[in-house]
Amino acid sequence: MLNLRELFTIGQRVKYFRERRGLSQRGLGELIGRSENWVYKVEHEQIPIDKLSLIFDLVRVLRCSLEDLTGGFLSGVATGLDTEHGHVPEIRSTLSLPSSLLPASAGPVSVVEFKTSVDEAWKIYETQSKGRYQDVGARLPQLLRHGHAALRDASGAEEQVALRQLVSLYGLHQIWLRRVGEPTLARIAADRGLALADNAGDPALIAAAAWNLSCVLTSVGEVHDSVELARATIANCAPSDDSPPEHWSAHGALHLQAAVAAVRAAKGPAAWDLYRGAKAAAKRVGADHNHWHTCFGPTNVSMHEVHLTAEEGNASEALRLADTVEINPALPLERRTRYLIEVMNCNRIQRDDYATVHVLTKLKAQSPEEIMFSPLVREAVTDLLKRERPLFRDDLRAVASHIGIAA
Repeated sequence: MLNLRELFTIGQRVKYFRERRGLSQRGLGELIGRSENWVYKVEHEQIPIDKLSLIFDLVRVLRCSLEDLTGGFLSGVATGLDTEHGHVPEIRSTLSLPSSLLPASAGPVSVVEFKTSVDEAWKIYETQSKGRYQDVGARLPQLLRHGHAALRDASGAEEQVALRQLVSLYGLHQIWLRRVGEPTLARIAADRGLALADNAGDPALIAAAAWNLSCVLTSVGEVHDSVELARATIANCAPSDDSPPEHWSAHGALHLQAAVAAVRAAKGPAAWDLYRGAKAAAKRVGADHNHWHTCFGPTNVSMHEVHLTAEEGNASEALRLADTVEINPALPLERRTRYLIEVMNCNRIQRDDYATVHVLTKLKAQSPEEIMFSPLVREAVTDLLKRERPLFRDDLRAVASHIGIAA
C-alpha cells in the first residue's frame, strides 16, 4: 500500500487521490470550480492551495480524509507521526463515560477549588509557550471528574458558578483536542458543553458554548452546519442594550466564527455581513477582552478582516490590512500565533520568501510548540526548502529542524 508520507506535498497527494478516483485534471477542476490549468499547477507545485475552503472541497471530491490530504499534519504529535498524543487515551476514556459516572472517584470537590483549577489550566494553555499541551492534557481527565463532582454537590448560587466553569472546561477540551488532531473527541466535548448550557437556559452561556461547537464544525469542514448553528444562536440568544460585556463578547465571537465558515462555504457577502455584526459588537465591548476565552474585541475583529480577505484569495490586500493591525500582546498566545501563521501564508502566496522566513522565525521564537501542529507551516517550509537562498538558508533550516523536516 502507498505510504502517504512519501508523497510529502499537498500537490503530490492531490494527484494520487485524483488518479485513484479516476478523474482527469479537467474533471477535478470542474468539480471544485477551478480550471484544468489550476489543477496542473497545484500538482506540479507551481502554486499553493491558498484557501482552506479549497482543501475542504478537495477532501469532499477526492473522498479522502483531511489528514491524508494534508499529509497527516492535522493529527499526531509534533513530530508529524501517525500517533496520537499521549494523553488522548485517558481523555477519550473519560469523555466516553456518562456524566453521572464521572464524579464516582472524585470525592467531594468545592466549587471554589474547581474554578481555581480550571482558571489555572486555561492560563497555562493561553500563556505558556513550551510544554502546554503536555501539561494541560495531563490535567483534563481529572478536571472533568472534579467538575461534575462540584456540580453535583453545589447548591444555590454556587451551582451556576460550577456550571459555567464546567462549560468553560469543555471548551478547553475542544480546543486542545482539535489542536492535537482529534476532531471527533473535540466535537463530543463541544456537544456536551452546549447541552449543559442549553439546560441552564442562560443565553450568554449558550452563545459561548455554541461558539465552541461552531469552531469544531468549521475546523472539520462542516461549514454550512457551522453557519447555521451560529446564525440560529445569534438570533435566539441576542444580548440586549443592558447585557454585560461577556454576553456581547460571545455574541460577537459567534459572528466572527460564522463569517469564517461562510467565506469557506463560498458565501462571501454573508461572511462580510456577519463580520460587520462582529464589528458592531466589538464597539459594545469597547476593548480587547477574553470573555469565555474567545479573545473577542477590536483587535481580533481586525485580525479576522485579514483572514477573510485572505480566504477570498486576495493575499496582497490581506497583507496591506495586516500592516494596520497592531497585535495586542495581552491576547492569548495561540490567537497571536495563528494570526501570524495567516500573515506568513499570505507572504508565501505572494512568493515573498524572505518575508515568509522572517515570520516563520518569529513564530518559532514566539510559540515553538504551536507551529509544530500547523499544516500551513509545514507546507511552507517544505516549499521553501526547494528554493532556499543564502540570505535566509540558516533561519529556514532552523525552523525545518524544529518542526521535524529534514533540510
